[in-house]
Amino acid sequence: MFNTISLTTVRVLDQDEALDFYVGTLGFEVRDDVDMGFMRWLTVALPAEPDRRLILELVGPPSMSEETAAQLRDLLTKGALGVAAILTTDDCQAVHDTLKAKGVEFTQDVERQPYGIDCSFRDPFGNHIRVTQPVQGPITVTDEDIARWAGDRQP
Repeated sequence: MFNTISLTTVRVLDQDEALDFYVGTLGFEVRDDVDMGFMRWLTVALPAEPDRRLILELVGPPSMSEETAAQLRDLLTKGALGVAAILTTDDCQAVHDTLKAKGVEFTQDVERQPYGIDCSFRDPFGNHIRVTQPVQGPITVTDEDIARWAGDRQP
């Protein structure tokens, strides 16, 4: 039926600032940067996966009303929109250290999980991004893992 997911939207408040972060800081490459008159079509991709793109979409018209955009901007800056992307790596600690040296503020430092080693940060607009170094082979989740995860979600 389907072959792949080629495009995923990441909501941003400023496309030039988004370019600086995703390209300049994270190492993505610009795939499309088209002024369509009524909007800017701006996509980026990892060099290793040029056909899997993120569209850095400005929150606002024409895709939504200004009233809706104001509500979405508020949720975005609070980090309430969930995970924008999970990026995989062969060395999570090295990615963490490199990005931290570039001024990226992490919401979770490097931790070992049953599924691998990961960390997380937010982009300049509030989008959550996770970095994961997946384990190879079968994953075993213990009762301790489940209790820890449930504890992390307690109010």
